[in-house]
Amino acid sequence: MTDRPSQDAPSPEHRYQLLIDAVSDYAIYMLDASGQIVTWNPGARRFKGYEAEEIIGQHYSRFFTPEDVAAGIPEQILETAASEGRYEAEGIRVRKDGSRFWVHTVIDAIVGNDGTLLGFAKITRDITERREADRALYAAEQRFRILVQGVRDYALYMLDLNGVISNWNTGAEAIKGYRADEIIGQHFSRFYTDEDRARGEPARALATALREGRYETEAQRVRKDGSRFWAHVVLVPIRDEAGELIGFAKITRDITEKRRAQQELDEAHAALFQSQKLQALGELTGGIAHDFNNLMTVIRGSAELLERENLAPEKRTRYVRAIAETADKATALTAKLLAFGRRQALRPEVLDPATRLDALGEVLSRTIGSHIKVRLDLAPDLWPIEADSAELETAILNAAFNARDAMPDGGVLTLSAQNAPEEDALCIAIADTGEGIAPENLERVFEPFFTTKAVGKGTGLGLSQIHGFAAQTGGRAFIRSRPGEGTIVYLNLPRTHKSVVEGIPRRGAIANWDKLHVLLVEDNDNVRRFARSMLKELRADVVEAESAEAALDILASRHFDLVFTDIVMPGMSGLDLARRLRDTSPDQRVLLATGYSREVAAGEAAGFHLVQKPYGAESLTNAISIALAD
Repeated sequence: MTDRPSQDAPSPEHRYQLLIDAVSDYAIYMLDASGQIVTWNPGARRFKGYEAEEIIGQHYSRFFTPEDVAAGIPEQILETAASEGRYEAEGIRVRKDGSRFWVHTVIDAIVGNDGTLLGFAKITRDITERREADRALYAAEQRFRILVQGVRDYALYMLDLNGVISNWNTGAEAIKGYRADEIIGQHFSRFYTDEDRARGEPARALATALREGRYETEAQRVRKDGSRFWAHVVLVPIRDEAGELIGFAKITRDITEKRRAQQELDEAHAALFQSQKLQALGELTGGIAHDFNNLMTVIRGSAELLERENLAPEKRTRYVRAIAETADKATALTAKLLAFGRRQALRPEVLDPATRLDALGEVLSRTIGSHIKVRLDLAPDLWPIEADSAELETAILNAAFNARDAMPDGGVLTLSAQNAPEEDALCIAIADTGEGIAPENLERVFEPFFTTKAVGKGTGLGLSQIHGFAAQTGGRAFIRSRPGEGTIVYLNLPRTHKSVVEGIPRRGAIANWDKLHVLLVEDNDNVRRFARSMLKELRADVVEAESAEAALDILASRHFDLVFTDIVMPGMSGLDLARRLRDTSPDQRVLLATGYSREVAAGEAAGFHLVQKPYGAESLTNAISIALAD
């Protein structure tokens, strides 16, 4: 039995027609050799609006615009397809309702076996939406190009992968001086200074932009005429939709005027600051002169009275005591000035704040006055600090006495402490419920001799001592206050990780030597004569040297029980002498005298014994005893 194709199976021609009819996104139809429409598919009906019976037999020029028909375009298209075998183009066509749309058209010539032209196959696709999108994109690009070209305050341009300039806007021309035809194709390093090019700055800029996604700086650049200007530069990499690097976008702004204005502003600020410093210096010197004149009045007056031959013994004793007490006040005043200037010779030790502040709270309760209630608010586990205990107590007492004066009718003084992790420090606060400080005075409270108290009620050095002590200890002091709401003085002091060690009690003035051989090194004649007299009163045999160099010559042939030297001297300092002796004669005892020394203030004298100027018999005896016993 022979297999036969089914009677119902479609023929190849029928299957092809089914395929054509199923296509709705393309107009697929045939023309005869003269351009008459022979077939019509659903896609053609959807695009052009004609039913098959309306259009078959009509010339295909019906779809062209009147302008194209008048120009003979339909005939030219067929001639091209017939001669070349194919025609492809985009153009405007007309629907049945008269509306126009963009099409992509392909026309292929249909030729018989004998080469006779039988007609044309025509495929048309509606590309109106794509053309509108392209037109919108083009319009946007044009608007963006106009925008970029319209910007004159910024140089906006692109670089290729190697840093070669690929486009140029009017702002770039205005800032850098080059026309587009002069600079496109050149490397952007042309704008750099010779020094920057030698350092490889252009390559570093590109590398930074690639590595970090952005390069930004302010630096000098060079114009076409060779002049330099300050520029703010931003360089960012540009990538395509696939993430591939295609170049760099560069934005440059001329900030020369801005820099000049900032420089002028900085100079004005510096001049104002200098003026304020001079004003503060004037107030400082005026305050020092006032206070020291008062002290000198007492000293000179007492000294003149002591010259009277018939002076009663009790009066002589009173005047001598007045001189000594006034000298102590002068010493205290000098100490406050040194503390303000961060030049005080501190003796730091590791302190347990809880123990110290608790004891100080009891002292305040007894001394500050019964009309003021003292509260202690100490957080648990306070961090230890390394500071001069005497100066710390002085700072807190100064703040407490100011608080007392701000509460004449009574109030509450709170001494508190807590850890400040954000600064790795201990925060000590002295708060009062007093009258507060006016805003215009708040910025000046740390200035020396500045006070809001009545005349004779304060020196104006209490808060400056607090400020200087905190700064020299490595911390800071600051104040918060509002009128009528009280004041808080803060001392933030660095935390230490050292262990608290109980201090060794200082030895008293014992002067238990029979004969003491001392080398006195002092460049000031008056001080040297005074020190020699005092040492002789302490039963010392004294040899004098006017300089550290002279002292070394004497020490080369003789040993002394003690070398007593000033620190600040021309040439080799007393501290340098002590260091030399520590290396060459480690058993040689040395005592340093200091009124103010930058080295001592910086802590460089650690490990040496010190006596503070001005010294008396008791303090000098105590210092010598400790130096000899060490």
